[in-house]
Amino acid sequence: QVQLVESGGGLVQPGGSLRLSCAASGSIISIGTMGWYRQAPGKQREMVAVIISDSITRYADSVKGRFTISRDNAKKAVYLQMNSLNADDTALYYCNADVWTEVSRSWRTYWGQGTQVTVSS
Repeated sequence: QVQLVESGGGLVQPGGSLRLSCAASGSIISIGTMGWYRQAPGKQREMVAVIISDSITRYADSVKGRFTISRDNAKKAVYLQMNSLNADDTALYYCNADVWTEVSRSWRTYWGQGTQVTVSS
């Protein structure tokens, strides 16, 4: 089984910064695309940023220039540096990864439990 565990969420003032981390564990052979998604109350889950390789990234228009996604393949981890946060960034942030495992012998998508980010003065 594969587990994704997020950390780094919390309460921050508008204009502040947070860094989210997500670590994968389990019987992992390889990890493909990793990403961050978020879901605000009453809204659908949306993509924030994905990283396909160390040099290929995609961002939601609403976070371009403010958020940076990165990964550490040796640690099986993905990070999201969030700067210039505003109230619209308040949401539950989920980590996501496409993983090839010993058991499944196929690519499967896994999700973390989420970490809350609240931007408020």
